[in-house]
Amino acid sequence: MKNLNRRRFIGTTAVGIASTALLPLIPKNLFAAEKLNISFGFQSWTIRQKLFEDFAGTMKKMAAMGYSEIEMCSPKGYTGTGFEALADIKPGDMKKIIEDSGLICRSSHYNFGELKDNLEETIEWTKKMGISQIVLSSFWLPSGATVSDYRKAATELNAAGETIKKAGLITGFHNHHMEFETIDGELIYDAILEELDPDLVKMQFQVAVISIGYKAADYFRKHPGRFISAHLADWSNEKETQVPIGQGVVDWEDFFEAAKTGGVKNFFVEMDPATFGESAKFLKSL
Repeated sequence: MKNLNRRRFIGTTAVGIASTALLPLIPKNLFAAEKLNISFGFQSWTIRQKLFEDFAGTMKKMAAMGYSEIEMCSPKGYTGTGFEALADIKPGDMKKIIEDSGLICRSSHYNFGELKDNLEETIEWTKKMGISQIVLSSFWLPSGATVSDYRKAATELNAAGETIKKAGLITGFHNHHMEFETIDGELIYDAILEELDPDLVKMQFQVAVISIGYKAADYFRKHPGRFISAHLADWSNEKETQVPIGQGVVDWEDFFEAAKTGGVKNFFVEMDPATFGESAKFLKSL
């Protein structure tokens, strides 16, 4: 299957998905969210435009769908993507808006510069937001980067992770499709896992890489306790596009069972906004 990077995968719309598609019939005792004692959130990236237009209103709409958490993107770190429109909101005020809508925020994405050059400021904003997890969105190394370059970046993240841990917070690393490319016979993601210190940096797995044949459950079992969170997405091989959670190829029973082994604590849906409603229904009805 043609390799897809994060932006292309997320940008693919759910064209062709019938709005009346029936959800799979799942036994009530299979793996209900309540019985698993977990809550489901959403990543803010794909609905960023709606956040810029009406932050408080969008929070309330997402909560009404059944989501209980939001994973933010750092307004200062995501300059140039539109998130800077939220930079004028004081972190305490943003936290209150989120909580007043019925949501919580305990995780946020940051760019590498924030963790290398402005870590003190990043930690301060994070704490004022009441966030406990600082997740690096990507190393964003240039094309042509070697596995050694990725390993070097991982050691730099370890250093930041040490400071973050001393501040009482958790560091995470988020993958994209590009980390599942092979260079000279070595999978980039495996090299990153090998280089990162498990005591300093946890992993946030993007389930979307199922589109290129990699299963989150396999990694959870192979690397127990290495993960802190996951981005949920589903995929149709027939349509070659993302589909709402529960309507694609991901074995969600196996996923949630393996997630216990992996150590996953947070689950954030990250797909095209058109899929959020049906995804929430599936997740909450299991």
